Amino acid sequence: MNHVGPAVVASKARVRLSNQRSIDVKSRKYFCFVVGLVMATHAALAQEVTVVDNVLGPEGPLYVEGNLYYVAWMSDTLSKWDGKTNVVLNKTPGCGHNGVAITKHKTFLIACSNQAAILEVDMTGKLVRRWDTDSNGKKLDSINDITVAAGGGAYATVWGPNIPLTDPPTSVVGKILFLPPGKKEWMEVAKDLNYANGIGVSPDQKTLYVSETVGNCILKFSVNEDGSLSNRSNFALLNLLTKNRADSWWLGPDSMKIDKQGNIYVAQWFGGKVLKLSPAGKLLHQFDIAAGNGTTNIAFGEGEKELYVTVVKDPTDPQAKGSIVRIPNAE
Repeated sequence: MNHVGPAVVASKARVRLSNQRSIDVKSRKYFCFVVGLVMATHAALAQEVTVVDNVLGPEGPLYVEGNLYYVAWMSDTLSKWDGKTNVVLNKTPGCGHNGVAITKHKTFLIACSNQAAILEVDMTGKLVRRWDTDSNGKKLDSINDITVAAGGGAYATVWGPNIPLTDPPTSVVGKILFLPPGKKEWMEVAKDLNYANGIGVSPDQKTLYVSETVGNCILKFSVNEDGSLSNRSNFALLNLLTKNRADSWWLGPDSMKIDKQGNIYVAQWFGGKVLKLSPAGKLLHQFDIAAGNGTTNIAFGEGEKELYVTVVKDPTDPQAKGSIVRIPNAE
């Protein structure tokens, strides 16, 4: 048996006391950190304001000259909110309005997810043109989202065969279509995407990003001078950037928008959040949305200081009841 003298015992006691104080300090710091995080989260959620309610399948918000435009896939509508009232501009029964983009000619391109078509309407909602086939005369499949490049060309995503969704998903047949400036037909520029969804072009017009909802992945392509795409590569796997809120084949990136600095804002369906990613694919900020788990899309307000987020309260709701909320942007 080893015998320990009084001096050693006293020394160990002092060490234990010191360690206990250190633990207490660390515990207090951790407690303060947690409290601060919770308070910051509550503060952020407190700044979430519902601006449009009772939307059946909210998607595709655009903020144009002080007005908010948006579509709804369950009510087959394009609407305008001027800050006080809502006006339905276009109703095309069976279309399933699922995405909208504005052209340099001040017309809207609308993705029809149910009728497998692309509509062009003027600012009042009057039909200008409709596409049901591509440049090869092949009938279009379910169109999910659309974006317009600075040069006037437009890109659209072809989702896949499953409307409504099934579990597990089936064929990997998503595509990207391109409408060259001044042309009248959409041409295929990429294929074999795992349920292609949101799409956006970088400010320098050199990179195109596209969401693959199944797989929780965002891809990127190099944009060639003629608008064709090359150098397909992985950009971000969202489950490596943020913890999944639910386990689902369909928990993945939905639609997106890109700010003037080239940061990507992507809504996460079934995730209840919007992620802000840098051009290098790093997570810059996570916006948690209180209004629901089915976040679908984003629009920038004046000066990109605010975000308008379309969100379905419960993604399993067959009516897709939801709203549009406004939140502050993050630096």
